[in-house]
Amino acid sequence: MKQTQKNSRMAALWRSSHMNGANAHYVEQLFERYLDAPDSIPEQWRHYFDTLVEDSKAHVPLSSVRERFRGQASLRQRIAAPSPAVTREQQVASHVRSWIDAWRRHGHRQAHLDPLALQVPEAVVELDPATHGLTAADLARELDTRALELPHHLPAHMTLTALQGWLAETYAGALAVEIPLDDPDARAWWLSRIEAPQRAASRAEQQALLERLTAADGFERYLAGRYPGAKRFGLEGCDALIPLVDALMHEAAGKLSHVMIGMAHRGRLNVLVNALGKPPAAVIDEFEGRAPHTGTSGDVKYHLGYRSTRQFPNGTLSCELVPNPSHLEIVTPVLQGAVRARQDQDGVQVLPIAMHGDAAFAGQGVVMECLQMSRTRAFGIGGTVHIVINNQIGFTTSRADDARSTRYCTDIAHMLQIPVLHVNADEPEAVLRAARLAFEWRQHSGQDVLIDLIGYRRRGHNEADEPSGTQPLMYAKIRQQSTAQQRYAERLVAQGRISAEQVKQLADDYREWLESSASASAPQASAFDVSALPALTPESLVALGERAFAVPADLSLQRQVERVYEDRQRMLTGEIPLNWGAAELLAYASVLAAGHPVRLIGQDSGRGTFSHRHAVLHDQQMDKAWVPLQHLSALQAPCVIHDSLLSEEAVLAFEYGYSTAAPQSLVLWEAQFGDFANGAQVVIDQFIAAGDAKWGQRCGLVLLLPHGYEGQGPEHSSARPERFLQLCAEENMFVCTPTTPAQMFHLLRRQLTLGVAKPLVVMQPKSLLRHRLAVSSLEALADGHFQTVLPDDQADASRVTRVVLSAGKVHYDLLAEHDAQAHEDTALVRVEQVYPFPVEEVAAELARYPALKTLVWCQEEPRNQGYWQGVRDALDEVVVLSGDRASVRYVGRPSAAAPATGSAHQHAEEQCALVEAAFKA
Repeated sequence: MKQTQKNSRMAALWRSSHMNGANAHYVEQLFERYLDAPDSIPEQWRHYFDTLVEDSKAHVPLSSVRERFRGQASLRQRIAAPSPAVTREQQVASHVRSWIDAWRRHGHRQAHLDPLALQVPEAVVELDPATHGLTAADLARELDTRALELPHHLPAHMTLTALQGWLAETYAGALAVEIPLDDPDARAWWLSRIEAPQRAASRAEQQALLERLTAADGFERYLAGRYPGAKRFGLEGCDALIPLVDALMHEAAGKLSHVMIGMAHRGRLNVLVNALGKPPAAVIDEFEGRAPHTGTSGDVKYHLGYRSTRQFPNGTLSCELVPNPSHLEIVTPVLQGAVRARQDQDGVQVLPIAMHGDAAFAGQGVVMECLQMSRTRAFGIGGTVHIVINNQIGFTTSRADDARSTRYCTDIAHMLQIPVLHVNADEPEAVLRAARLAFEWRQHSGQDVLIDLIGYRRRGHNEADEPSGTQPLMYAKIRQQSTAQQRYAERLVAQGRISAEQVKQLADDYREWLESSASASAPQASAFDVSALPALTPESLVALGERAFAVPADLSLQRQVERVYEDRQRMLTGEIPLNWGAAELLAYASVLAAGHPVRLIGQDSGRGTFSHRHAVLHDQQMDKAWVPLQHLSALQAPCVIHDSLLSEEAVLAFEYGYSTAAPQSLVLWEAQFGDFANGAQVVIDQFIAAGDAKWGQRCGLVLLLPHGYEGQGPEHSSARPERFLQLCAEENMFVCTPTTPAQMFHLLRRQLTLGVAKPLVVMQPKSLLRHRLAVSSLEALADGHFQTVLPDDQADASRVTRVVLSAGKVHYDLLAEHDAQAHEDTALVRVEQVYPFPVEEVAAELARYPALKTLVWCQEEPRNQGYWQGVRDALDEVVVLSGDRASVRYVGRPSAAAPATGSAHQHAEEQCALVEAAFKA
C-alpha cells in the first residue's frame, strides 16, 4: 500500500513538473552536457543538477549518480510514455507544439535588440528542435498548420524549416515580446497580435518616422553646437523615443483627452520641444539664464514641467510633463497620483506615460511599490505605459551583473505578468509597432505595459563627462556607430522611398525652425481659488453629525466600535463633550457637504492607528464595509478613504501628485506612526517642501503624523518635527500641533480657505485622542477658528513671572503638575502652529504679564531634536517685541542620538524630571 502511494505521488510529480516524460529526452541531454561542461547549460538547470549530484561530495562515484538519474528518467518515460499505437506523425506534432510554445516563451532571448551588437543573442537550448525530440529528418516534414492551431494567414502546410524561419522572424526580430503566461485570455490576446500578418509601413509612415528622428537628432546637434560641454542629458542613442511618444499621442488622440508624462532628465529637453511643443526659444533662454523663475528659486532646465495643447488628425490632446528632481524614479508615483486626480474629476480620460532609465528601473525600490499599487482600489489608474530608455549602462556601471541580478532591467515587471516589449531603438518601424501594441493593450486591459527601448548613450552621463575611461570598448563601438536617423535615412533612400535631397531638406527645415522659433510662453502654475466654507452653527453640526455618525440597522458592528458610535450620538446631544475622532469626522463631513472632495489614505487610515477614527465600518457577519461619510446626502462631494499597502515613499508621492492636480480637494496622508515618514523623506524634501519654490507646483496636501512621548521606545515617539522645521522657509508649509478636537476641526477646514495651496504637517497626538481633558464642545466647533496660540485663561496675569511655552501633548503633563503644585507664578501657553511661528501672537500674550522674567520653551524631545532649534531665533524676536523683559530657557531631554529611550521606567523618570524643571527654570 505504501509503495503504491509513493508511486502515485511520484507520477503526479513527473506529470506536474518540468521533469515529465515529454521532456525526458531534453532533460537527459542537458544532464549529459552538465557532466561534460557544467557552464554550458542554463544556470537554473545547473543548480538543479548540482543538487542531484550532491552525493558525490560523500565520495559516491559519479557513475552511480548518472545511473540513478537515468533510472529516474526511465521511470518518467514509463509513467508518461505514449501508447505504442501512437504514430511518428503524431509524436512529431506533439513535439512541434512543445517547440512552438518554447519559441513563444523564450524567443526574445535570441532577438537582435542591441544596436551596438555588443550583447550577442544567447544560444537558447529550448529553441533547438532536437531538444524537443525533433530530428534532422523531421526538418523537411510537411506540417499541418491548421492542426497546430497556427494563424490562418500562414500556408496550410509548411516544412519545419519554414516554420522555424517564421517563428524567428516573429519572436526574435527587432521587436521581442514577453507576454503574460498565467492568464489565458491575456496570452491569447497577445498571440493574436504578435502572430498576425504584419503590415509594411507605408511611405507616409516611413517619412513621418524619418522626420521625427531628424527632429530628435537635429535638436541635440543644435544644442551641442551652440552650447558645447553644457549639461543637457541628451537623448542621442535613444532618438527613437521621440517617434515613440509621438506615436502614442497619435493613438490617444480622439480616444482620450489628456496625456501626462513623467520622466527623469535623460532626453527631457528633447521631449519638451519635440513631443510637447515647448518653444525652442524658451529652452535657449534657460541655457543663457534669461528665463524667469517659476518659483522663488527655480530649477535647472531639465527638471522643469510644461503644459501644452497639441492637435492631431484624430483630435486634440492636452499634454503635460510633470516637473521632477534628479531623484529619478520618484516622479512615477507623482505622475500617477496626478493622473488619478484628473480621472476622479469629471472622468477625464488620461494616458499616463512613465519614462525610466534602465539602471534606475531595476535598482530603485519605488518602482516595485508603484507596480504593486497599480491594481489596487486606491491607486489604480487604468494602466500606465512605461518606457525604459535603455542605455545599457548605469552611470558608470556597464556590466549587467553589476547593475542588476536579472537578465533584463525590466524583469521586476514579471511579478505582475506585465507585458514587456523589447525593441531595438535603431529600428524605427519596430518602435512604431511597439507603441501601437502598447497603447492597444492598455486600452483593452486597463493594465500596465512596458516598452524596453534598447539603445545606447552616445555621450557620457552628461556632456562634460568622458565615458571611455570606464567603458572603453562600448565607446569605441559608439564612435563608429551611425545615428538612428542616418541609418534609417540610408535604408529609405536605398528602397527608393525618399531621395537624398529630401533627407537633407528635412534636416535643413528643422534647423531653420529651431533658429526662427517664436519667443517662449510663460509657464503655467497650478491654479488655486480661495474657497469659502459655509458658516456652521451647533444646530447645523448636530444635523451633519446625525448623518456622519449614522449606522445602518442591518450592519453588525464589533462591540468596541459600536460603543464608539453610541458615544458619538451622545456627543451630539451634549451629554458628553466631543473627542478627537468625532471632531475630525465632523470636519470631513462639513467639507464634503460644502462640495469639496475628501481623500484620506494611509496604512491604517480607516480606523486610525490608535482606533480613534473608525471612518470605515466593517460588518462582523459578512464581507462588507460602510463609510458613513459617503452617505451624507445626494449632493455631497466624493469621499475616498482607503487603507494603503505598506509603502510610504510611493504612496506619499502619489498623494502629492494627486493634491497638485486637485486643489479643491482635501487630500490627506496619514502615517501609521509619525516616524514612518522617514521612509518618504525624498518626497518631503524634493516635492512637498520645495516644489513651489522650484517649479511653482502648488500643493495643499495634509500629512497626519502621530507624535508624542508615551514610553513606547525610540521608533514610535517622534515624527521628527526638527526635520520639517529645517525645511521650512519662505512660508512654504504649515507645521502644526493641535491640542484640542476643536483646533483639529478648524485646522483641517482652514486648508480649503487659504489664498494659496500649502502643505500642512500635523503632529497628530496619540494619548490625547482619548485624554479626558482633550475634549471640545459643539459650540467651540461652530463658533471658533484655528488659533495659532492658545493662551492660559486661568492664570492671574499680575502674579506670573514665568511663561512656559510648549507644543503638543506635553502641555497636559505640565498642566497636571501646575494644578497639583499650585504654581501661581507660571502661565502655560500653547503654540499650536510652530511654523510659520506666530511671533506677534506670542509677543502679545507675553505682554499680558507685567512681572514676566523668564520665558521657558519646554519640549519632550531631546534638545537636538523636536522644535527647539527651529524656534530659537523666533523666541528671541518674541522677547524683543514683548518689551525685552524675559530671558529664554530650554527645558527638555538632553541631546541624544535616538529620539527616545526604550525603557518605560526611564521614560517616566525623564518625563517627570523635565516637567518639574519647567517650573524651576
